[in-house]
Amino acid sequence: MSEKAGTGWFISALGAAQICSWGTLFYGFPLIAEAMRSELGWSKTELYGAATLGMVLAGLAAYPVGAAIDRGRGRLLMTGASVVAGLLLAAWSRVDSLPAYYLILAFLGCMQAGALYEPAFAVVTRRVGPERARKGITTLTLWGGFASTVFIPVIQYLIETQGWRGALLVMGAVNVIVCGGLYALAIDPAKDRGPVLAVAGEPAPLVGRAAVASAMRKPAYWGLLVAWISYAAAFSSLTYHLYPLLLERGLGAAGVVTVMAVIGPAQVAGRVAVMAFAPTAPVRSLGSMIVIVFPLAVIGFAFAPPEVATIAAIAAFYGAANGTITIVRGLAVPEMITRSAYGAVNGSLVAPLNLMQAFAPLGAALIWQASGGYGAVLAAVFVGSLTLCAGFWFAAWKSRSAGPS
Repeated sequence: MSEKAGTGWFISALGAAQICSWGTLFYGFPLIAEAMRSELGWSKTELYGAATLGMVLAGLAAYPVGAAIDRGRGRLLMTGASVVAGLLLAAWSRVDSLPAYYLILAFLGCMQAGALYEPAFAVVTRRVGPERARKGITTLTLWGGFASTVFIPVIQYLIETQGWRGALLVMGAVNVIVCGGLYALAIDPAKDRGPVLAVAGEPAPLVGRAAVASAMRKPAYWGLLVAWISYAAAFSSLTYHLYPLLLERGLGAAGVVTVMAVIGPAQVAGRVAVMAFAPTAPVRSLGSMIVIVFPLAVIGFAFAPPEVATIAAIAAFYGAANGTITIVRGLAVPEMITRSAYGAVNGSLVAPLNLMQAFAPLGAALIWQASGGYGAVLAAVFVGSLTLCAGFWFAAWKSRSAGPS
């Protein structure tokens, strides 16, 4: 098998596994939670509190996961995370008490840190090197974009026919057999790009905490940190509150569902557009244009007339920008900060992003409760989107003059 064909199989296998990982470990939760609420009588606060705990622990696990992949443990980590996640989903199917539910979701959050995009990006970068990782990362996000389209109807069907407990058993089997199997077959440390050798008279490439400490001395690192935290706050708030927000704006329930259904395909369309029209565009230029869409979308959600076609068009632009920003996040570290220790440096940026993603929906709910409407929530999200722009533009400006090391 040629090197090109081998890399194509590697990316395709990772992509298929990512569809299953995202579909079962992320997009399936709201459906399972709603079915649990109906059967067990637990409140939404109780159910979603466990998901918040899991996301917090996923954030805390991001750096050690990335550092482990930098040391060549990607196969063990991603395969192990999928197998353990599958067993946890099976254990979840037996839950009858709230403490057991919280314990399982806490450990499941840690497994998410080892099975979703960020570890997969690090594995790709280690396999082909930071200079060639762009196409692989972009293709991987394209695969992952189909996760909700594939798994939401499948999981809903399983819940209707097998109950939520049966659905969780099937989801667990998918993680153990499909995800675990594909990660084990595709990730081969022996095929990773060899370590960069130090040139005589030059310092050796940095790894682990030393690489993160070096990255932190660059202004671009802090610009990206501000940008990604702001993005997480705005994106997660809109994701969890868009349905009631649009109802409050005057759309009917069917119209809101139509609008929300546009976002997923638009994410995929945005990624396809990048591959087709900007495959080699500098990530600082690509990101600098994309971030502008977020404050414009918030203005649209706030002030556009409550007509399905108009709001759906705004949602499409928002979805396309969100899909593209995933690519920018995956490429920003090697192109704007450093080509050394991708997993550790990217993990240090992802950790606070995941923490903000966990707490922002609750913060938005508190703002809504205090103000009595979603106007104040949209104002806060708008400020966050402006901070996203400012942070990324600052990072782009600083990285243009300094460049990655």
